[in-house]
Amino acid sequence: MSAPQATQPIAADSPRWLVGLVIGLAGLFYAYAVWNAVAHLITMAQTGLTGGGWVTLLFGVAFPAIVFAFAYVIGRRRRVGELALVFLAGLGVVAVFWMSLIALSLTMPSA
Repeated sequence: MSAPQATQPIAADSPRWLVGLVIGLAGLFYAYAVWNAVAHLITMAQTGLTGGGWVTLLFGVAFPAIVFAFAYVIGRRRRVGELALVFLAGLGVVAVFWMSLIALSLTMPSA
């Protein structure tokens, strides 16, 4: 009789270096989304923002990090291909949110 395992390894069927590579590459894409959101916030702040505009654009900065963390929690115990698909789906959600934020900024300049 063997002793039960206390913790299940991350992505049991995948090499750790490959999992790290997928997480690192996904992190770069999500960081790019955060960088764009910060640049957009700075640009919009120069023209003047209301309180709601600040909240909306600051949430736009935090949203990619929230989605990255959520995607990591969902995909951390899966195989590397499934992990990559979860991160890709999260990037799709971030892209849709970003396009909505840009549309709001263009239609309401004082957002």
